[in-house]
Amino acid sequence: MPATTLDERTALVLIDLQKGIVALPTAHPAEEVVARGARLAAAFREHGLPVVLVRVVGAAPGRAEAPLRGGKPPADFADLVPELDRQDGDIVVTKHTWGAFHATDLDLQLRRRGVTQIVLAGIATGAGVESTARAAHEHGYHVTVVTDAMTDTDAEVHRIAVERVFPRLAETGTTDEVIALLGR
Repeated sequence: MPATTLDERTALVLIDLQKGIVALPTAHPAEEVVARGARLAAAFREHGLPVVLVRVVGAAPGRAEAPLRGGKPPADFADLVPELDRQDGDIVVTKHTWGAFHATDLDLQLRRRGVTQIVLAGIATGAGVESTARAAHEHGYHVTVVTDAMTDTDAEVHRIAVERVFPRLAETGTTDEVIALLGR
């Protein structure tokens, strides 16, 4: 369903726009995803709405057929990219798994602010963004995903999430469409 409206108390949640993730090879140019995320953050701040910057510093401990790439990450791996222009009022969430709700205070932070809807973007579509969208939906939030402000390391995973998964959990829209909804 295309994005139709934003609740009065909507928060922007940007997933893993951090140096170590943005540096990975992605299906769509990461610099474009970052630029759109930065535009969204500036627009949400301009309207006095919460901006949540999520970063990942670990991984779930379970075994998987396709394990994560090994090796020690660089020291600045979890540093948020400067293009996001982090502000004092932004909420920063540090997660240890794909989803931003599991074992974090994200739900508490949003509920304290009366948030009823989240707008999601970031990297990777089929991991952090999708996991967070599913959890937000299960927590009762209205969810909008910004399809041109996300990407994955795998183009097919991105396509399936955008075309098959998100329409069952959320409304979808582009950066320009979501920013236009902020003005209504």
